[in-house]
Amino acid sequence: MEVILEAVSRETFGKNEARRTRREGRVPAVVYGASGDGGGREATPIAVDPKELLKILHSESGANTLISLKLPGTREARVLVKEYQLDPITHHVLHADFYRVAMDRALLVTIPVVVKGEPKGVKQQGGLVEFIRREIAIECLPGDIPESIEVDISELMLHQGIRVRDIAINPKWKAMSDLDMMIVHVIMPKAEEAAAAAEPVVAAAATAAEPEVIKKGKKEEAEEKE
Repeated sequence: MEVILEAVSRETFGKNEARRTRREGRVPAVVYGASGDGGGREATPIAVDPKELLKILHSESGANTLISLKLPGTREARVLVKEYQLDPITHHVLHADFYRVAMDRALLVTIPVVVKGEPKGVKQQGGLVEFIRREIAIECLPGDIPESIEVDISELMLHQGIRVRDIAINPKWKAMSDLDMMIVHVIMPKAEEAAAAAEPVVAAAATAAEPEVIKKGKKEEAEEKE
């Protein structure tokens, strides 16, 4: 998914400049990365519309959205959101950092995992679905970044799970997370686990409660007969 984001240049960096930009109704931001054919590294101060930026951040692809940044007087650049800062009370965007990407160069991104289907281990065996990881790292070209990775869990039985290595291979991206990393599995409900663990303890207690037989010596037996 690619969207267009209009931006304007800022004169300088600094807190005073950032405050002035916010008073004008824009979000202060910085674009990092190579800006042209020379391949030099630059940090360019810009300002963007907060509503348009929030629309991107709240979309399905979120911070992984490929953005076509339009800045007057410069070449159109493809960027991704590097990080952003929110006001803890109003949740307004206070600042954002973008980084330029080359469309022919693979990059590392973190993608959310979405499951589909109801496991047989839940329907037939009364298990529960437990998520271990909700996202994985992948490597791909900027134009091939998926919004999410779908995993079918409908065939999972109790105590079975899906690891990174079990995810369907896609020619457009390569999984970079540990292949043995568990993503989701079907477990026994906690109450049943506790009951199963308690059974041996109960059995042991019952055994201990049985009357103890003590062997009597010859002297004690003689005294009883008297």
